[in-house]
Formats: sequence, structure tokens, C-alpha cells
Amino acid sequence: MQQNHARTAIPETVNVVGAGIAGTWQALMFTKAGCRVTLHERDSAAMTQATSHWAGGMLAPHCESEAGEPVITRLGLRSLDLWRAALPDTPFNGSLVVAHARDRADFERFGNMTLGHERVGGAEIARLEPHLAGRFSDALFFPDEGHVEPRRVLPALHACLCDAGVAIVFGSEPNARDLDGLTIDCRGIAARDTAPDLRGVKGETVLIETTEIALARPVRLVHPRWSLYIIPRADNRFLIGATSIESDDTGVSVRSALELLSAAYAVHPAFGEARIIEFGAGLRPAFPDNLPRVTVTDNARIAVNGLYRHGFLVAPALAEATVAHVVGGRTDAEVVRCA
Repeated sequence: MQQNHARTAIPETVNVVGAGIAGTWQALMFTKAGCRVTLHERDSAAMTQATSHWAGGMLAPHCESEAGEPVITRLGLRSLDLWRAALPDTPFNGSLVVAHARDRADFERFGNMTLGHERVGGAEIARLEPHLAGRFSDALFFPDEGHVEPRRVLPALHACLCDAGVAIVFGSEPNARDLDGLTIDCRGIAARDTAPDLRGVKGETVLIETTEIALARPVRLVHPRWSLYIIPRADNRFLIGATSIESDDTGVSVRSALELLSAAYAVHPAFGEARIIEFGAGLRPAFPDNLPRVTVTDNARIAVNGLYRHGFLVAPALAEATVAHVVGGRTDAEVVRCA
């Protein structure tokens, strides 16, 4: 719900703290609004310590509606347009959801819980993903969804910021009170010093490489215990993920690794011959309700956090909502909270 307020003057200076996907989009949208923006990041330019480094990068608002709240779907659908505008080459090849015959009930439930899909049979699966021909009798195809490769797209967005005159300061972890102008805090799990109800939700992934199979889009395997996703990457690589574990630990457990790799093998036996490139895990920041918040403390401080497992999906729309509140006097009451 949008609430209209008196228009606020455009802040002359905006400091965004945190150059992950949330902070990067905040910087992009405030720059577009005509503000002078500086982006601060405590990590190096490689961003290997950021949660975004380990993300799947799926832009799948309809698929996520199976377990997410309606606000996530709404923000995600709006974000698709913003991704297209910012990076026109973003692949929108859709998402494919499959299941084995023994898990038919869970597959039907997934279809009943989501919109934006069409049911396709074996022939259409073979057309969409030739390497999956004969593997599944039917699937759910979400044609409007997309995906990005975080380790490539984040540097591309940073380059867009630099081209627009934004200063990106790596190795910088300033205190918001020491900065002039408006500060947008996008530190993720590191912001628990000011948001004690934040918790970490670990997402474990495996990156593999093989030339024996090719996919054009993310494939999700519905399963009673977990839903696996396989996301194509450049250079014959694939990211396999599924886990959401309540933990501050960033290691990958043996059990998780076995389950992820076994499930990938169940999608196609060729994955059994793939080469493992790395195991990794990121701590996704989440509030108790698993919903994102734009928390306005005062005229000088705003915190954007709690993106949970939907960072790349909702970050653009959250940034748009932040700018609309600050500059346009329009408050999205579902995500903006004024202290």
C-alpha cells in the first residue's frame, strides 16, 4: 500500500554502506534520482566475503510465491522490469520445475500454490532443455522469470555506478553518525549492532563444472524434504543449492553436500561425472517474519535489511521504494517502517 506524504527535498549527499546487491541497487536508484552518492564497502572489490558472492541470483517471483509472502511476489515482479532497464542483457529464459513420479503430490502442490506457469509435457521439456529429454513426463514452465550470475552482475552494476560518477570506497566501514547527509545502511547480517532481531539463515551451495550437459534456465526439483535448484553459469558451470539452515556457521556440512549432489544426480546422471569447483555458504540476513524492511530512523539514517533468500529478486524494488519515500513522499507501507 502506498501512503502519500509531503514531498521531501532531494538529499544532496547520500552514503550507502554495504556494496552487496541491496546497497548497490540503493546507490543506483539514488543516483538516478539526482543525488551525489558514495558507496562504502568493508570488503575488497572481489566481494568474496559478501552474502551476494554465494547467492543463486534467481529472478523467480512466481516460483518463490510457493513459500513466500505476497509482498515478495509483488516486489519481485516489479524488480524484473528494473533489472531489464538496468542490464538489458539479463537472461529471461524462464524457470523449469520438475519432479520424479514418486513426488507427484508435492509437484501438484507446487503448481497449485503458484501462478505464472504453464504445464508442459515431455516433448516441450525436450524442446526447452534438450538434455532433459525423456527424464520427466511433465513440468511447470514459468516463462517470465530470469536469472543472473551474481559474481558477474555485481561488478557490472558497480561499473554502471562508476560511469555515473559514484565513488565506491572498498575497505571502508564507517559509522553512520560520522557521515554527512543521508546514510543508507545495507550491511546485512553485520548490522546486528543496530538491529538485534536479525538472524543468519545459511544457504549452502556447490559449484560444479561439466561439458556433458547444458541448461538454458534454472531447473528446480521438487522433493518432500527439500527443493533443489540447478542454475546454469558461464563456462559450463552450474550452481546447485537448496538449503536454508538456521545457523551462523558458514561451513558446508557433509550431509548437505551429499544431499545436494545426490539430488543433482537424480535430475541427470551426467552431473555424477562433473568436477566440483567449490563448496560455499552465505549467511542471509532475516528478520523473524522473513520479510524485508526499510527502517527510517530519522532524516539522516535509513536501514535496508532482512532480504532473506530474496536479495537479487527484491533489491531493485526495495531501492525504488526507499527513493520514493525519501524523494517522492510516497511510502510503501508493507516494507517502509518509520521509527
